Amino acid sequence: MQRYFIDHPSATDRFSIVGEDAKHISKVMRMSVGDQIIVVNNGNAYRTEIDSLEDRVVHVKTIAAIPFSNELPVHVTIACGLPKGDKLELITQKATELGVSEIIPFQAERSIVKWEPSKSTKKLERLNRIAKEAAEQSHRTVIPTIQNVQSFGSLLNREGNDHHLFFAYEEQAKRTDRTSFSEHLRTIDFGQSIFIAFGPEGGFSPNEAQQFIAAGFKPIALGPRILRTETAPLYVLSAISYQFE
Repeated sequence: MQRYFIDHPSATDRFSIVGEDAKHISKVMRMSVGDQIIVVNNGNAYRTEIDSLEDRVVHVKTIAAIPFSNELPVHVTIACGLPKGDKLELITQKATELGVSEIIPFQAERSIVKWEPSKSTKKLERLNRIAKEAAEQSHRTVIPTIQNVQSFGSLLNREGNDHHLFFAYEEQAKRTDRTSFSEHLRTIDFGQSIFIAFGPEGGFSPNEAQQFIAAGFKPIALGPRILRTETAPLYVLSAISYQFE
């Protein structure tokens, strides 16, 4: 059943779907009055039936609330050093499917690309659209938050209540006495939050690693192999899903 997110509150058992989603329902899916869809509003999912539809607005009425959630039982934020090409789009799509809560792109020492302020808004709009579509496809009730690109310093001084701070460091993978990521996961409880930083192509510099450690982050190895910058976040999210789901 098709799923659509709406971002406006409703005090009744009726919702209105507008804009591109309404057009998708009427023109692409060619739905009609009486067809059913799932509407997600403020983290809650509802099975609804179409009351009326036009090109730019579709009105639906609630049939029943959907009581269960498909969200990860832990809150996961990933911070990604700006990678080349469209890798951040791939990370956004797949990480959303795997249950990430927040994605923060940041400028690392070894990031080759830079986000020009004039293009930042369009890039964020595209990433948010990718996250929304992936959340609908994977039947989530929450669309991940995509932050604007941050500096490395702002990453270290992040405000919040993250319970566990990690950074993926390839030098850690070379150690024979390394602690496996699964061992770290066993120290985490349901409902807690996890913050994990990943470097761009080339990984983190020794200077960045030292600053992470000084700020309370733990270095983690993702197995004995060195993963690509777009693979590492997906490895981590898969491991978290296996541990907690």
